[in-house]
Order: sequence, then structure tokens, then C-alpha cells
Amino acid sequence: MPPERTVALSLISVACLATFLYYTMLPLGPQLLWKPETTMDFRTVNKMTVAEKFTPDIMLSAPRRSSASPNSAGTLAVYTVSTYSFESHRKTSEIKVLDISSGSQSLITNAEGTSEPAWLGGGNELLWLKSGEKGHTQLVVGSADEVGKSYVAGLVPAPISDVKLKILDAERVAIVVSAKAKLDGSLYQKEDEPKKYSTGMLYESLMVRHWDHYVKPQRNALWHGILHRQKPHITEKLGRYSLGKLTNILRGSGLESPIPPFGGKDHFDISINGIGFVAKDPELNPATNTKCNFYYVSIDTSVEGPTYSEPKKYGKPGIEGASSSPVLSPDGNSAAFLQMKENGYESDKNRILLSDLTTPSTTVELFESNDGKGLWDKSPGSVGWSTDGKALLLVAEDTGTSRLFKLDVPADEQGTLELPIPLTPKTGHVDDVQSLGADSSHLFLSGSNLVDNSVYSILDPAGSAEAKVISSNSRNGSFFGLSQDQVSEIWFQGSSEKVHAWVMKPSSFSSDQHYPLAYLIHGGPQGAWNDQWSTRWNPAVFAEQGYVVVAPNPTGSTGYGQSFTDAIKESWGGLPYQDLVSGFAYIKESMDYVDTDRAVALGASYGGYMMNWMQGHPLGKEFRALVCHDGVFSMTNQLASDEQYFPNHDLGGPYFTKHQDSWEKWNPAHFTANWSTPMLVIHNELDYRLPISEGLAMFNVLQEKGIKSKFLTFPDENHWVLKEENSLQWHLEVINWINSFVELPPYEAESAKRLEAQN
Repeated sequence: MPPERTVALSLISVACLATFLYYTMLPLGPQLLWKPETTMDFRTVNKMTVAEKFTPDIMLSAPRRSSASPNSAGTLAVYTVSTYSFESHRKTSEIKVLDISSGSQSLITNAEGTSEPAWLGGGNELLWLKSGEKGHTQLVVGSADEVGKSYVAGLVPAPISDVKLKILDAERVAIVVSAKAKLDGSLYQKEDEPKKYSTGMLYESLMVRHWDHYVKPQRNALWHGILHRQKPHITEKLGRYSLGKLTNILRGSGLESPIPPFGGKDHFDISINGIGFVAKDPELNPATNTKCNFYYVSIDTSVEGPTYSEPKKYGKPGIEGASSSPVLSPDGNSAAFLQMKENGYESDKNRILLSDLTTPSTTVELFESNDGKGLWDKSPGSVGWSTDGKALLLVAEDTGTSRLFKLDVPADEQGTLELPIPLTPKTGHVDDVQSLGADSSHLFLSGSNLVDNSVYSILDPAGSAEAKVISSNSRNGSFFGLSQDQVSEIWFQGSSEKVHAWVMKPSSFSSDQHYPLAYLIHGGPQGAWNDQWSTRWNPAVFAEQGYVVVAPNPTGSTGYGQSFTDAIKESWGGLPYQDLVSGFAYIKESMDYVDTDRAVALGASYGGYMMNWMQGHPLGKEFRALVCHDGVFSMTNQLASDEQYFPNHDLGGPYFTKHQDSWEKWNPAHFTANWSTPMLVIHNELDYRLPISEGLAMFNVLQEKGIKSKFLTFPDENHWVLKEENSLQWHLEVINWINSFVELPPYEAESAKRLEAQN
């Protein structure tokens, strides 16, 4: 932030106070009174600690809330909070319950190792997981009505996760969890493995490595069981639950679910009658194919021990790509899920499919069109059912935001299918949608935006009003010293279409001053900068250093129509690069408060590729410094990546085919003779998506050419930097690198002291 900040900070104080006074009218609750550890850059408003300058220290130590889940009555919502302390170098986790009407919060437990709370039954009982010794997991039951009292309902001798529950009757609740299984289908526990005296691993097929680990024989599996309520003791109001046998419903099928490396409870669903899930097609190699199928296992719980059918596959011929977000209807007779059309293309448009579970051959694609493109040009990321089963709730990216849409499902084939209607505006990011109670048509939304890391709100789908905010983790950013006034949007003419970009200004912004530019290039490349909070690439962190941040969504980005996303195929350094050139020219010509002579550019993954591509082309000369995080140096080195379907699609086909020219055409390594801009290279040891040799090659070239450069690596991180101490160092190195080239002061605060204290 520039030194002339006294007057500006006074204005911030007034703005933050006004924001505070406004939001105190909302029932946001005492848990929001978070006090960061550092004593620097903070002030107090009505006994509330408010940041005067948002820094990486503040961002990384701020409480992180999960999405919240309402109980069946719609009166309470349960969520988790994790907070990292740079003083103790420890993370604490809490399970809390929000009173939806009053905004007050109650701490259920902060015991170490607790996670994944879920409402148990129709009352206020809760079940959560607690990791224990030797990898065992306890299923703990407590109550929002009697905080502090809990008991263990079952013990699983292995790590488990992804809890989903379904009430069967007054005495029984069905439970599904995910856990690793051995080749014979039995529960896998690493602690029980016999000691081996050699470390060699032999492979006969792909994958060898995936994301950040070597692939081993054990596979993810879904385990189903019943929680039985026992008769109450004389001193108890309700009997205690006890976990029965867990059964691997995938045993002997050759299927794996959730799908690694990122699949979780969004890859399966449970009803009274069975379990629906998605899994990779077992007949195809997962490294070169994206095809997944939707499967359904019917369960008969009327007998003493549940009986299970073999998994049945549902789908539509011609829809052969990746599947996701399976959800079962309230009556259990139908399933909705998303599936892409093209096998091998991980960013194809998600189609909405609907299956009648009583007739395996009946699966229809909603909005099917003769040209195969579909009648709705959105690609939803998730789907859910309304409580009455008459509508689907869809979350989809839309112009740099993530919005909620409602789709009324016709009662029969003769009914008219109207296009989904948006229920939320083009602001913010909807992360999760749940019904506000078992019988309510109202919806409970969890989300975030560029200045607030967690927002809970309630929406009436039938009403015209926007969602009502009931809890904001940072009082709409004011606790961070941030405001919505810092965020704006621009559109500029790109290579073939208009291109959208987010702009983030410093909180001390004054239109009569000039600010250096931070040009952020996103990864993917089929991704987007959205109005969403992030602790890895947060525009506000750079803005509060004194930059105007411009984050464009060039050709290949998602949320602007499928053709815009598809256009990057065989054009990695083509259309997107031209868009970025046009964007820089627009900034130079139209944003007179931006000093483009003091510009820096930063990017990760594909954004890192673009740093290397710009280095060898004219745009790179416009920047004083670059930052390349886990980027591509040589396209041919993508042959060492884990998911080969990705370059095979984006570059037209495998390297050893007629498409080799495309691999070579867009190879940044061919243009290293033109490199001249100082660059910080960051590449991590556990990055198996883009192996560390990419970063080392970049640094070797820079050093041999005598270009000012640095190399930062984390031996214990993958494609992302997730550990708080490592992230703090990442931000320290990145910010001080770019600041040193644009006449901004170094970022110190408490960061350097904390890192030194740890050594």
C-alpha cells in the first residue's frame, strides 16, 4: 500500500464503521468476533477487531467455515470452523450450530480429530466422526439440545469419510461412508499392513501416479450400514444409537467410488431404497479416458440384515464422458445426474440426465437438441432435488459468478420443459444448496464472494426478493478491511469475442493516483476467475499491497458459453494470448489510474504456461516481473503428466500421431531465446500433474541467460500450496518479488518473524 495512506485510512474507518452498523442489524452472532493474533494493522470498532490492511497473515489465520446443513425442522444449521494459529503452529477444528432465527451459535465440540457433522434422525441429534489411534474412526453422537454430552455409537478400524445418512424409521438410520478397500473388497487399514523390506512398485498399466501420490492397489469403496436406536436407559429421554455391520456395496464389481483424487460425498447419494453413485468405466484406462457411468444399488432393509443388488448401470447412448453429482429423488424412484458427452474431454458441457430407477433402459437427456449442443448453454456443476421432487436445483457458472437455477420437471413426457430460471443474481458464488427443513420450499445457501469468505443465506424460490443473509463470517468483508466498492468488472474486445475481467482496487483507492498493475492469469485453462473467496490466489491480497488487480477470463474460460470454452482447443498460445494482449491494451488506454509501466503478471498451472509463453512473445516485455507457479515449460513433457486425456484432447491427439505439430506449435520451450523478463519460478516436489522438472528447466534457462530469477519449491506440496506455513512463505516471496520491481515497500508484517521462529 502506498505511504500516503493516512487520509485514505480515515475514509476506510468511516466506511467500515458504516458497514458494521448496517450488518449489526442482521442476526450474525457472537462467533464472528474473531480477533487475529497479530497486533499490527488493526483497530477496534465497538469492541470488534477490524483489519486496516488485509494481509496474507490475516487471510490464512481467519476462521474458515464449511457449508452449513439445516436440521429437518429448519431451525438450526450445523457447520465446522477451522482456524490456524501461527503462534502455536496448530489448527483447531470446531463443530458449531447456528440458530437460524436469532443468529446465535453454540459450540458442540472442539475435540481434536472431529469432522463431518450430520443431523441424525428428525430431531436435534448429531453424528460426527472422530479420528483415533491406529487410524481408527469413532462415530460420535451428540445433541444440539445438550451440548457437552456425547457417546460413541460405533468404531470403524480404518479411516472413513464422506458421511451420508437417511432415516428409515423411528428406530433406524441408514449410513453410507467411503473408505479404502483391499483387492478382496475387505476394509483396508494401513496400520495392519505387513512390513516390506523393499520399496519397489511394479506397474503394468496406467495410472502410475495421480495428482500427488503413487497409485496403489487399494481402491475407494462405499460402505453401507444401519444405525439402530437401542431402548432408552431409565435416565435417558432417547435410546442410544449403535452401528451395525458395514458392507462394501462395490465388492467384486471392479468399480471405484468416490472417484479420486477429488471425489467425495458429491459422487454418491442415498435413499430409503438404495444408493446411486458414479464411477469410472472399469473397461477403460483412467489415464486416457474420462468416461464415468451412473450406477444404482437397490437395498432391501426390511430384513434383519440388509441385502444388496448388483450395481446397475444407467445412461444414454452417445453421452460418453465424465459423470458427476448423482442425486436420488425424495421418493427414491428417480435419479438425476450430470454427464459430459465427449469421452476424454474433462471440460465438456455437463448434460442433465434423468433416470427412472424402476426401468433401467429409461434415461433421458434434458434440453437435448438435434445438433448435439443442447438447448441450454450452461454447464451446471451440481444438481439437487426440491423437497417435493417437482424441480431440480442447478448450480452453474455464469459470467464470472456461480448462480442457482431452478428447473421444473414435467410430471410426464407430454409436459413442457422450460429453460431453468435463475434464482440468484450475477454476484457471488453459490457453494452449496440445501432445503431449509424436510418440508420447506425455502432454500439454505452457503457461498462466498471476493471480499467475504463465508456467507449463509435463505432464499424463497417462489419470491422475487434476493436471498436474505443470515450470517456473514467477516461482516461482508469489513472485518478484513475490505468492501464491495473495491470490486468492479470490465469488458474488452478480444481475439474474436468480448472478454470479461474482474478488477480489484486497493481499499485506499483514489482516482487521482496511479497504481501498478497485477495481471492475474488463471489456470485450467478451462477455468475462470469468479466472484469467489480463495486462500490460494486472492486478488484482495495483491490489491491491499497497492496494486490494481485485473483478472481476465480469456478464451477457454468457463461460464461464458461452451463454444468459448471449446475454442482453446489446439490454440493454447493463440486465442487466449491475443485476448491478454488486447486486455493489456485496454487497461493502458481506458484505465488512467493504472500505471502500466509498473506492471507485473502472475499465473499458475495454465497461467504458468502463459507466463512462459509471454516470455517468448512481445507481451512479456510489457511487464517488469513475472511469477510462474507450477507451469508448463515444454509441451512434450506433458507426456509425464498423470491424466493423459487432458493434453490429448487440448492438443488434438496424442503426441505420437499426426497431431504432433500442435504439441510443438504451442511449446514455450521453443521461444526461450526471446526470454528477458525477471521471473520467480515456483514448483513443488509432489506435483505429478506438472512434474518438478518443468520448474527446474525454467530456472536453468533463466539462470544460464543471466536473467534475474529465483526458484521456490516445497517438497511436501503438490500442484497447490495448502499448508498454512508454506502458504505464508509463498505469499512472502511472491509479494516481495513483485513489489521490488514496482517501487512498493516490502511485505514484512509478522510473516518473516513467524517463519524464522519456526526454524
